[in-house]
Order: sequence, then C-alpha cells, then structure tokens
Amino acid sequence: MDVTAPRQYGPVSIRLVKPRDARVLQHELLANRTWLRPWEATSPDGPVSFDMKLGIRRLLQQYRDGAGVPYVMEYDGEVAGQLNVWGIARGSLSSATIGYWVSERFAGRGITPTSVALATDVCFRELGLHRMEICIRPENLASLRVVAKLGFRYEGLRRRFIHISGDWRDHYAFALVREEVPEGVLQRWVSGRASEDAAAIPAADRPASGR
Repeated sequence: MDVTAPRQYGPVSIRLVKPRDARVLQHELLANRTWLRPWEATSPDGPVSFDMKLGIRRLLQQYRDGAGVPYVMEYDGEVAGQLNVWGIARGSLSSATIGYWVSERFAGRGITPTSVALATDVCFRELGLHRMEICIRPENLASLRVVAKLGFRYEGLRRRFIHISGDWRDHYAFALVREEVPEGVLQRWVSGRASEDAAAIPAADRPASGR
C-alpha cells in the first residue's frame, strides 16, 4: 500500500505534507508561539532561521531518502498541525520516532492521539517497522495523556536529552513494538483495550526529572 495516501478516522486525517502547505503551517506556528515554544526543539548553537518552505523541502528530502515520513494533521479538512515520523532505521533496529505539534485552537478534540495511532499503524503495517518511540518532557502533561490513551509503554528517563528553550531537557521515553498491537493501535484504542497503566511513570524517575 501507498504510505503517502491520506488516512482518516472520523474528522481527523493525516496526509503527506506538500510544499503548498508552507504558508498555512507557518501562520499556525507564528500564531501559536506561546502555546508551542515550551516544547519545541532549539539549537544549542543559537537561533536558526524560521523558513517553513525550506523546512518542508528538507522533510520531503528525508522522505525520499527513506529517513522519515512528514505528515500534516487535519480536522474536517483544516490544517491543525504536523506529525513527523523521523529517524527511521532499517535492518536489525527497524524503528522510528514520532514527534508532533497541534494548534491551540484544535486542542481537546482527539486530533493528536488519533493521528499518532494512524501514523503508528502505517509504520507497523506498511513500512514494516518493529518499534515506535515517543519522547516527552515531564512537564508536557497533554502529551503524556496521548501516550497513556494509546497504551504506549514507559521505557525510562532520558536525562538532558533534547535541547529546548535554551537548555538540555529531560524526557520520558515511551514505545510500542508491533507484537503488542496485532489489531492495530487505532483499533485497540477505540475499542477500549489500550491500558493506560502501561504509560505509568515509576516514582523513582519523577524526582530525578524534577517532578
């Protein structure tokens, strides 16, 4: 099957990003600076230029190279954010990582968990990957709810893992492997069979992360 084909569940859909998406995505990012800035990766070398056209070209080149799949998330056909499958590794690792952002005006509509479930199913079923990972700052309670809803399994604390807001920040790592979801991530979630307990963070990791 074609991994570029749009995937949809209810009003939520994901599709491959296109160059023509640059203007609306840049508008959403600029309009949501206060909402998104605490979670956005930054460069330890200093500020970098904000050019969505260039960013999309780079994402699509990574897609052509087999290193990632960049999606746009939509709600009722309106662009609501981005979801990127990145760091695709083949061979004995056969894994990838998911990152995403959603506009504040679309928060609370189930867009992110639905999109993550759709993308993970594509990665397992059509790309043939074995493991999917999501890394989240301990302070990002909304994203922690996403992995809990979908039954992603907590794997550990990664100290000073990603540079965000001017410093290296701790992240919690969550993952699923294909054997855990033979029916698919989306189907397991909507049928109520995803265990939120899988994402529980042990007490030993909470003080270490400052929470």
